[in-house]
Amino acid sequence: MNALPFATAILLTFFIVACSRQEPPAAPAQPPQPATTAAAPVVADSFQTLLANPDRFASDAQEDVWRKSPQVLAFMNLQPGQHVLDYLAGGGYYTELLSGVVGPSGRVYAYNNPEYAKYAGDTPAQRYAGNRLANVTQLSGVPEALAIDPASLDAVLFVQSYHDLHWRAKDGSWTPTDPAKSLARVVAALKPGGIAVVVDHVAAAGSDPAVTVDATHRIDPAAVKRDFEAAGLVFDAESPVFSNPADDHTKAVFDESIRHKTDQFMYRFRKP
Repeated sequence: MNALPFATAILLTFFIVACSRQEPPAAPAQPPQPATTAAAPVVADSFQTLLANPDRFASDAQEDVWRKSPQVLAFMNLQPGQHVLDYLAGGGYYTELLSGVVGPSGRVYAYNNPEYAKYAGDTPAQRYAGNRLANVTQLSGVPEALAIDPASLDAVLFVQSYHDLHWRAKDGSWTPTDPAKSLARVVAALKPGGIAVVVDHVAAAGSDPAVTVDATHRIDPAAVKRDFEAAGLVFDAESPVFSNPADDHTKAVFDESIRHKTDQFMYRFRKP
């Protein structure tokens, strides 16, 4: 047998085998993670230590049952070190809990407009006295001019407060606000991936917020979805934790027969 053809055949065989091997495909590039991505979902039970803090106001503890704050905080899925806005925070019930969740490396902004500040009375001064909550910054002013750095927030929380941006009070107790302009300030302050959680009282489907808010302090959930999506956020999730089918949506939320038992929705929106 001629050695040259034999050697040529061997080389050709190796060449074919080598060419038939396929390198494993390169791993796809991972997109940047959104600001609020968490290592694991937060469960409501993990907030019991916060509620049991003996330094809390007695009035806060009395509100825990109807506020269902562990479920709200779990729905937000916050992490230590994050920055959160408590929108129209009133006396700061949620501000204090958020302060404990994000911890010393985080920051909570407690925002009140003049009307909410008046409604809250002396409670904010007592709550934040002596640097009691060192990671809380108070903000004030009209909603359309909320001063907060762009892309600085991981989350914003509206608890029974968003409807007031639609309020047109016949008695003059509320300065009319522009919901779209107000919400635009919030969205600009959210980081990409940041969330907005809204808890509010349910009004009848298709009702006009300009009417229902003044009469009952309720808002149609569909109107809230429209507002937040028009502002550039994406509907992310909802929770039935505040649902009450026995509420017929006709009574004002301050009516003693339904107070703290209204049918409410809890929505989460995300900034792309």
